[in-house]
Amino acid sequence: MSKVYLALQDNDMSRYIVAAVEADNPGVTVIYQPAMVRMEREDSLTVRRSTVEAQLGQSWDVQELHLNLITLGGNVEEDDEAFSLSWVR
Repeated sequence: MSKVYLALQDNDMSRYIVAAVEADNPGVTVIYQPAMVRMEREDSLTVRRSTVEAQLGQSWDVQELHLNLITLGGNVEEDDEAFSLSWVR
């Protein structure tokens, strides 16, 4: 399979999201570029609301991910609990 990826603006909020992604997705590669953080992983990548809230220390809506989103690669599955990317349909 191919890697899925998620790129966010490099800001304070994204740092909590990146930490949550690293905790929930073993083997994720995090690439820091100017003004952007790219996360990539084979097969799938998930951003879980509960893990971001634990990192952030307050409530967080999965829709807030879009405020920092630059680009992504993969099929999106999104609900109130998680934002997931995969190439599997």
